[in-house]
Amino acid sequence: MTQTTEAAPADTVRTEKRPARVHRAWFVAAVTFVTIIGAAAFRSVPGLFIDPLHQEFGWSRGTIGAAVSVNLALYGLTAPFAAALMDRFGIRRVVAVALVVIALGSGATVWMTTAWQLMLCWGLLVGLGTGSMALAFAATVTNRWFTERRGLVSGILTAASASGQLIFLPVLSWMVEHHGWRPAAVTVSLAALSVVPFVWLLLRDHPADVGLKPYGAEEFVPRPEPVRGAARRALTALISAARTGPFWLLAGTFAICGASTNGLVQTHFVPAAHDHGMPITAAASLLAVIGVFDVLGTVASGWFTDRFSPRRLLAVYYALRGLSLLFLPMLLAPSVHPPMVFFIVFYGLDWVATVPPTLALCREQYGDDSAIVFGWVLASHQVGAALVAFLGGVARDAFGSYDVVWYASGALCAAAALMALVIRRRPAPAATGHQAALA
Repeated sequence: MTQTTEAAPADTVRTEKRPARVHRAWFVAAVTFVTIIGAAAFRSVPGLFIDPLHQEFGWSRGTIGAAVSVNLALYGLTAPFAAALMDRFGIRRVVAVALVVIALGSGATVWMTTAWQLMLCWGLLVGLGTGSMALAFAATVTNRWFTERRGLVSGILTAASASGQLIFLPVLSWMVEHHGWRPAAVTVSLAALSVVPFVWLLLRDHPADVGLKPYGAEEFVPRPEPVRGAARRALTALISAARTGPFWLLAGTFAICGASTNGLVQTHFVPAAHDHGMPITAAASLLAVIGVFDVLGTVASGWFTDRFSPRRLLAVYYALRGLSLLFLPMLLAPSVHPPMVFFIVFYGLDWVATVPPTLALCREQYGDDSAIVFGWVLASHQVGAALVAFLGGVARDAFGSYDVVWYASGALCAAAALMALVIRRRPAPAATGHQAALA
């Protein structure tokens, strides 16, 4: 069977091939997984660098937290434009450039001497780079290459960031403790660069490029023409989605998700544990263990999302996360003890389990624009993370502890659970006359 598309790119394969025993989509997902792991090296750094930068340069934790907040905000605000750029220029090109920008930003920090340079390298460059291949990257790959098992694949790709944390946190914390923060920054830079060849050689933008159907599809899907006007499309999708109530509920719940994970625990758990006398390496190891159980929890969440109501799943996830955060101030101690291990396991299972059901709700509500709309929802996630990364540092400077931040985040999670339950279902499209006759 031969399929053709008008004005298709010259390098696009136009004929449908018999699929191999293992569908190419799974290899693309594997490359995406490795790519996100390479970029996730930087996500392990903020909590490890706060105390060393404070000691070497005398910068307040609020100042360092402000640089983290710039990074987290750009990570989110860049995502919807990156999703549109992937439609225009292709996944492979956008992700390869993003990895190079991450490497430049992280590597340049070794020469910084002032706080504005921290904002430029750590905040601006790395924020733009990581945002260009954030979860919108995973959403785009999932939407293009898979028709079935989307929830499961979303969970696996979301878990890649946690896997990167698991791999890099123990190594980077050991480097920071024994050799200072600069070798750790260089390691992050090299990790990002090492993934570029895999992306360029193995990643493909669309199943039609290799003559295949998407996984689970019954019909061959021609590669769509490049979509011009990436910025305009991203803004148009935002304006359209912003007219609907579910968008604001999804954005609100995901903002709380970011505040209670990336902004709070990932940024401030290590210094908070260190305040209670726990060695940095031990605290970083606990954070890495969160990554272990995050992988299990997120993959399981993807499996659940294919089978249960994503609204109810979100409500359960946020309620349990809020409950665990309320107990954390009582568990911090100079050494690791069984109740703290229980918290780490419990919290880790819930770390980003919210992503697969949130993605599913975006697909349900916004169809073809779901990857871009999810990018804007992710932007709210990172704005929430940015606010807490900054305010957490300010609270520590003002009160001498993080307790008030843990309690406030627990209360916010309870609010998010209620918001998830009131997201309405999208009405089913009206049946045509032919469909009504068949019914």
